[in-house]
Amino acid sequence: MSAHGEERQVVVQLGARSYTIHVGADILETVGDRMHALGLGRRAAIVTNPSVNRLYGERVRRALERAGFAPVTIEFPDGEEHKNLAWVAFIYDRLIEARLERGSVIVALGGGVVGDVAGFVAATYLRGIDFVQVPTTLVAQIDSSIGGKTGVDIAAGKNLIGAFHHPRLVIADTATLRTLPPRELRAGLAEVIKTGAILSPELIDFLERNARQVLALEDPAVRFLVESCAQLKALVVAEDETEGDYRAILNFGHTLGHAIESLTDYKTFLHGEAVALGMVFALKLSVQQGLLDQAVADRIVALLTLYGLPTEVPSDLSTSALAIAVEADKKRSQGRVKFVCLEDIGRTKFRMLSTEELQAALDAAR
Repeated sequence: MSAHGEERQVVVQLGARSYTIHVGADILETVGDRMHALGLGRRAAIVTNPSVNRLYGERVRRALERAGFAPVTIEFPDGEEHKNLAWVAFIYDRLIEARLERGSVIVALGGGVVGDVAGFVAATYLRGIDFVQVPTTLVAQIDSSIGGKTGVDIAAGKNLIGAFHHPRLVIADTATLRTLPPRELRAGLAEVIKTGAILSPELIDFLERNARQVLALEDPAVRFLVESCAQLKALVVAEDETEGDYRAILNFGHTLGHAIESLTDYKTFLHGEAVALGMVFALKLSVQQGLLDQAVADRIVALLTLYGLPTEVPSDLSTSALAIAVEADKKRSQGRVKFVCLEDIGRTKFRMLSTEELQAALDAAR
């Protein structure tokens, strides 16, 4: 149990592959006991980056050792530019050196990049071994650690190589968010706003009313956000595990967001900031398409501004370059790109746009 006495559990319902997300402050130390209770293999690799390892690596390693595990730590550099096959190969080599076998387990300790890479490694090493998510950023706790999407980027685009591979367990220790730089925290809040916009008017109300408590990382407010988003994501994943259709609503803001990230070489914007820009476009598109009331769009844009997120796509990114980058996205089907639009807060609708329609919509949004 957490030192604060309050731990919530959210179950992702996937039949035999169901797993529990534990949400609470100061629950990092429970990871070893929870893994032991699941009967996971004793050889374990903690995959992390140097900054997270400095902060939390020792605590997690000790928690594993106390529960009878024999952990080895594997570091790879921080940042989206290292989410690639070269670093995957590096991790495979370390796993082989450490003699990890089919019954062994990988612990992903860090943010979304660590979770995506470690999860992809777990999905493919020896044709798939168990892994556990210990997310330490807001984006990872509310979104990327849940749902089994793992992957890496290649030159042609983001997350084009990947696999669905669910964790056995997620430990979301909200106390780890206190070490996030303020900009990273705000970027994570873009994903919270996204979740509210597509699924939960209550979450949008909460964000509007409690901005001070959220930005100050007050425990009850943060725990409420992480738990609420985890519950909502778990419901969507249970409904559509491999993104056949419904789960694609989670891409709200991401289609243009990914294009902006790739055009700026992942250096100008954090993922959440790019998603905020993508959401503003998706809202404008929703209004253009006659789906959404302008007042609702304004309300979401005001919320993004309240949390210090960008809302203007830089003018040096041309609409034609953006349209081409969107075309490269993996969400393309029969020459058209699927955009998630809003009809109201909590109600979505898909729109398929051709390149010409997309460019016209981008021009109009400018």
